[in-house]
Amino acid sequence: MTAIPVALQMFTLREESSKDFTGTLKKVAEFGYQGIEFAGYGDLTTTELKVVMDDLGLRAASSHIPLIEMEADLTKIIDDQHRIGSNKLVCPYLPPERRTEEDYRELITLLNRFGEICSKEGITLCYHNHDFELEKLSDGRTALETIFEETNPEWVKAEFDIYWLTKAGQNPLAWIKQYPNRTPIIHLKDMTTDEEQFFAELGTGGVDLESVLGIGEEANVEWWVVEQDRSRRSPLESIEMSMKYLKKRLPHLANV
Repeated sequence: MTAIPVALQMFTLREESSKDFTGTLKKVAEFGYQGIEFAGYGDLTTTELKVVMDDLGLRAASSHIPLIEMEADLTKIIDDQHRIGSNKLVCPYLPPERRTEEDYRELITLLNRFGEICSKEGITLCYHNHDFELEKLSDGRTALETIFEETNPEWVKAEFDIYWLTKAGQNPLAWIKQYPNRTPIIHLKDMTTDEEQFFAELGTGGVDLESVLGIGEEANVEWWVVEQDRSRRSPLESIEMSMKYLKKRLPHLANV
């Protein structure tokens, strides 16, 4: 199994990082995470952030940037990625008011346009799913299928979130196989097996993590990203548990 690095999506530690961004990054590094997927840069400039990351031995896996911010100033966002050493940019979420069929058509146009610009700058643009994109449009396809079938595969990639795919009744492995060479980042999440289907630490729920981890090399996954949207215990405890699970499954993490 190839040595795919593991990053943490910092949204998981939003409360901790709002109090001490640098100190929280340090704890993430101590748990063995090799990279960070950003959801904001705390109180640091991107130049300051790069210094902190280098000191901690962390790499920037990618950055989640809301679509509205990309529309407002994509040039600045790209410059920020260059400064922190990130070569991936992710559209993380569509607000409820932008989920009509017409909105998805507009999204596809935007993703193609932004993706081409990013590509010329050496940055890969990805789209991160939830479960609402699995609703079908008027032609019978899901919104998520439509997005990836109608965007340029060289400009727009996927960041499949295996929790949300599972919650929507989908097989994450099938989605990864359906779009070969378009999944440079995979969100690793688990889900409780009860009716609530709550977010769970890796290895404690019912998501088929083993199959997903097993296809990483074949699918050309570049980063595994751990995210737990909410936790019933301390989020720091949750991400430590998830890393301990991965260290048992991924040999290259054993000494990290």
